[in-house]
Amino acid sequence: MLSRSAFGALSLYEKNEYLQELTHSYMTAKGQKPITLSKEALSRLRRFYSRRSFADLKLEGIKDPIVARSLYGLADAMHKGTFEQLIESETPPGANKALSRPPPLNDDQLMFFVPQLHDAPLKDDVNLMDVAPFSLSKTRRDDVLRYELKDCVITIAGGVENGLANAYDYDIFLNMVSYLAEEMRLYQKLKRKGRNTELPARVFRPTASQILKFCRRGNGGKQYAELEKALDRLQDTRIKITNFKKDARRATETFPLIDRYRVLSRTTSDKIDHVEIHIPEWVYNGVVNPSGTASILTLNPDYFLLTKPTARFIYRLARKAAGQGEAHYSVKDLHYRSGTTIPLSKFNRSIEALVRDAVSEPLPDYDLSLKPGRGSQVLFIKRREETENSEMDFQGLE
Repeated sequence: MLSRSAFGALSLYEKNEYLQELTHSYMTAKGQKPITLSKEALSRLRRFYSRRSFADLKLEGIKDPIVARSLYGLADAMHKGTFEQLIESETPPGANKALSRPPPLNDDQLMFFVPQLHDAPLKDDVNLMDVAPFSLSKTRRDDVLRYELKDCVITIAGGVENGLANAYDYDIFLNMVSYLAEEMRLYQKLKRKGRNTELPARVFRPTASQILKFCRRGNGGKQYAELEKALDRLQDTRIKITNFKKDARRATETFPLIDRYRVLSRTTSDKIDHVEIHIPEWVYNGVVNPSGTASILTLNPDYFLLTKPTARFIYRLARKAAGQGEAHYSVKDLHYRSGTTIPLSKFNRSIEALVRDAVSEPLPDYDLSLKPGRGSQVLFIKRREETENSEMDFQGLE
């Protein structure tokens, strides 16, 4: 990279051309299709090279809070030298075809909000990690997901107005469960010390920036706008379970992903700012157990960096079935458990591509391989022996 003085000596046209060439080289090295940066993106990247202190940006004079936050993030990136991450932040959605994306610029603050990522059990031996509890499609989906398992049938339906929750909407659900698990951990810690304390409440009141930080996303205006739509889809999506166990009455129950929510405050640009989410009873009962016997599975925070919904589905399945060991599924079974509407042949190709990509960009915690099987290929999932395990052993929560 050019020094700041050498960059400053270039004309505006030369600066833009140089930044475009850097972006082209970086994306080519990452195996991505190069794009042409917008004028706004080039302007921000020029500031990255030119500014030397936060005072230079004169943030107090900027009326638009979204622009102010963006400039602050750029200045912070300048001090850390994270030019690659900055280029990634200027890449439009869909241009990145890699298995995972780099962390956002403010990712160093991730663990200050909630130190661990959890997923909740559903009911008895039925777990949401056995199937895809969300749509794998990035576009709206209005039909019903139906899974006929060994002892039950699970159906997941969205609302008429908003459709099914998708894999990225579900990040907010994970944030809610993780918050509740952390509150329960603190409750148990105080109880062991003999202090009087109350069980966690069934209300989660995060700010939009806290949700985005926990989910390892950037803090651009589009991210804030999408939050409210995601909450609408989560509220409308319901899970229905019909049990067929031997020697037991047939029982049917329904559960919402979130009970309800309300916006407590908005930004000056009318974006969602502070929200109140009411935690469903089934989630609360699965996590808040005074005896400390709740069975909550912890997930690797790098789950949030996976760009492909299919990769998220496979990781969740791996975490539930393989655990610390290994598991295997036929591609035909995976196709069924994913709830996808694409043909089996196309799904098979997507799994093959996922396994190939995982060689250079491994899935968090697990290695993948495909082997021939009866009727379809078989995906083998094995826990990586030597890996940095980001999970923490919370007493009483596993």
